[in-house]
Amino acid sequence: MLIREVWSPNQDARVGAVRHLVLHYTGMRTGGEALARLCDPVARVSSHYVVEEDGCVFGLVPEGRRAWHAGVSYWRGETGLNDSSIGIEIVNPGHEWGYRPFPVLQLAAVLELCLGVVGRHGIAARDVLAHSDIAPTRKQDPGELFPWGEFAAEGVGLFPAGYGASGAAGAAELLGEIGYDVADLGAAVAAFQRRYRPAEVTRVADFQSLGLMDEVCRLTRL
Repeated sequence: MLIREVWSPNQDARVGAVRHLVLHYTGMRTGGEALARLCDPVARVSSHYVVEEDGCVFGLVPEGRRAWHAGVSYWRGETGLNDSSIGIEIVNPGHEWGYRPFPVLQLAAVLELCLGVVGRHGIAARDVLAHSDIAPTRKQDPGELFPWGEFAAEGVGLFPAGYGASGAAGAAELLGEIGYDVADLGAAVAAFQRRYRPAEVTRVADFQSLGLMDEVCRLTRL
């Protein structure tokens, strides 16, 4: 994979091993705007990679360094996921500027990049994450149009093939086991639905959602 190096000053030393991969969308009108912001020392945000809509990949921060992409975050009892994660920003205007499907060339590049990161660092499928998974009250990216099922089929992340035993446990228990911060249960339910049932993001843990949660719990234990 050809990666164009674009240095971001917004980085520092990493403490500990890489255990998570976090996918974002840029949420800005153009990829150029996003790159400029991610390299602006005043903004104090960055990511390891940016993937343009035409599939061009930019490297901003070495994987051995900490990028500043996760913000206030939580997953499976761990906070501050900048310390332990690789961040990939996918160019897309997002919900504020005209959210749209991700182009085929872009998704192919993101998949190849993810496979490399997961392989190099031994990242577990349960720890390939959406920004909305780790910050459900603040974020909704990469959003309902990201093809998590297709990525899971290729070895990046996990996705349920069917339903588990809905009713066996409540939403707070199930989502907590998966890894979500359930302090705001409605936000956690919405984040789960945005990833695993994107056609209906209701914030309500209905029968179907509980069944999906149960199956995702089972997959995280494998």
